[in-house]
Amino acid sequence: RVGDLLIEAGPDSFLSQKPWALELCAKLGLSGQLVNTNALEHKAFVYSRGRLRELPEGLVAVVPTKLGPFLRSGLVSWAGLARMAMDLVLPGKFNAADESLASFFRRRFGNEAFERVVEPLMAGIYAGDAEQMSLRATFPQFIDIERRHGSLIRGLLAGRKAAGGPKGPSGRTAFVTLKEGMSELVRALVAALREGGVTLLNGRRVSAIRAPSIRSKVWTYDVALDDGAVLTADVAVLATPAYVSAEFLRPISLTVSKLLDGIPYTSTATVALAYGNNDLGPLVKGYGFIVPRVEGRALLAATWTSLKWPHRAPSSQMLVRCYVGGVGREELLKADDAALVRQVREELRSLAGITAEPSYVEVNRWDRGMPQYVLGHRNRLDQIQAAMSGFQGLYVTGAAYRGVGVPDCIRDGNDTADLIVRYLLGRRLPVG
Repeated sequence: RVGDLLIEAGPDSFLSQKPWALELCAKLGLSGQLVNTNALEHKAFVYSRGRLRELPEGLVAVVPTKLGPFLRSGLVSWAGLARMAMDLVLPGKFNAADESLASFFRRRFGNEAFERVVEPLMAGIYAGDAEQMSLRATFPQFIDIERRHGSLIRGLLAGRKAAGGPKGPSGRTAFVTLKEGMSELVRALVAALREGGVTLLNGRRVSAIRAPSIRSKVWTYDVALDDGAVLTADVAVLATPAYVSAEFLRPISLTVSKLLDGIPYTSTATVALAYGNNDLGPLVKGYGFIVPRVEGRALLAATWTSLKWPHRAPSSQMLVRCYVGGVGREELLKADDAALVRQVREELRSLAGITAEPSYVEVNRWDRGMPQYVLGHRNRLDQIQAAMSGFQGLYVTGAAYRGVGVPDCIRDGNDTADLIVRYLLGRRLPVG
């Protein structure tokens, strides 16, 4: 918190349709602290061809299921709309080879819809280049829909009809957050671990991990800390970024290290700005806007944070959060904070008409913070798993592997914990 402002440095919410974060919140007694998005400001916008245009209704994930709203929005031309409609008649492509997001969505909806709608939505999730990102690793459900229905539109509509319409957790909007910010989840988890007798070594840096010996084909691991202490463990779990895990595991397995080091990352930054409500113009409405790469702007997106989550600023103030960086847009991040803020303010002036001086500004940088699921990612994961299978009690988990969102990381942590329990029980070692 900064005064009466609640500012997120990292993710500001999580997807409620994926159950794992909600389940963890329930276990930690946080269900009563969950906050829905503001129902009065539910629209989102796309900056396209010189102005902000409302993101049309009917989007399921990133797939348009209603063509009429797209025509009225002006985001897609008549020709682009006709090409989108061809999804209904184009045959499916059944190919075991991995395909990029760009190739897949161009094939189904055409280049205009891809550039103006799909690409900026993808960039908002992964900050990546859709030309390189793997469909199989990011949206594998679309492969199955195309295989079964041919058309993505028909397949998604059929799925919704069979389920009786769109459903999510009772009373929850698509995205939810915590009243005191996402760090509340971390604090509650830390408290629960300590109450359960877990020893946490906060602020301690690991300098090396070694596997000194194998006794009867059973591995143990020495974890060396920066103060010279060494912890010996039957199980070692690395939840660090893949490139950090690669360095730790280099002395143990050069093969695993190289595979982990091959997962690319991109850098991003967020710039939070606070304004007086009277300082903002009529374009500041809804949840915010995204910017297609084809527009050639510095800004990835902007969220009107206190319209989306009213509890994050007093009613007299507006909190704005801007996103920059990502694959192909990292040049801007070489600037210092002052220059970065100037660039962001110029973007807000040009795109949303905001000319006022902010009363507060905060920059948060995430150097190599976003893993990229590029073509071949799933195959790389299979290779990592195969290479690590010879090292008992050694695991990697986190955003680099099977999902970048908060719920996905929680699920991956749960799955890793299950593997550890089975391993320890198999060795007849105590689990807790």
